[in-house]
Amino acid sequence: MASRKTKKKEGGALRAQRASSNVFSNFEQTQIQEFKEAFTLMDQNRDGFIDKEDLKDTYASLGKTNVKDDELDAMLKEASGPINFTMFLNLFGEKLNGTDAEETILNAFKMLDPDGKGKINKEYIKRLLMSQADKMTADEVDQMFQFASIDAAGNLDYKALSYVITHGEEKEE
Repeated sequence: MASRKTKKKEGGALRAQRASSNVFSNFEQTQIQEFKEAFTLMDQNRDGFIDKEDLKDTYASLGKTNVKDDELDAMLKEASGPINFTMFLNLFGEKLNGTDAEETILNAFKMLDPDGKGKINKEYIKRLLMSQADKMTADEVDQMFQFASIDAAGNLDYKALSYVITHGEEKEE
């Protein structure tokens, strides 16, 4: 008779597989191979799943031995089920291909809008985007403005732009 842990993992494998069976189409073959190598390095006990002990062992192999259990639990909770290779790919796919959540983007814009009007001067945001952090080019900023609602006074409606960034098109009002 199989142990309880084995039964749990077998059921989890089915859940993990159903979670995103087409995730492989999101990556090129070379990327999938690199992820497989990373997964294999992390799956320290070679059972086909990454669990808390695997994470502890992986950190230890990198010289970090004081990782707290709650940090490891938080990492594992990012997955909707046990972490087999398909789930592992799915997690990385979300991180690599996704954009920030709409709320995160809105909060970033709100930092530049102390009055809470929902609008930021177009020239001001353009200067910031071209001079801070991952500097954008003038062409990139102008391309972004094509998807933005800008009023006659030259103010960008960042709420509408945040929606377009995360959903792909402006919502009907």
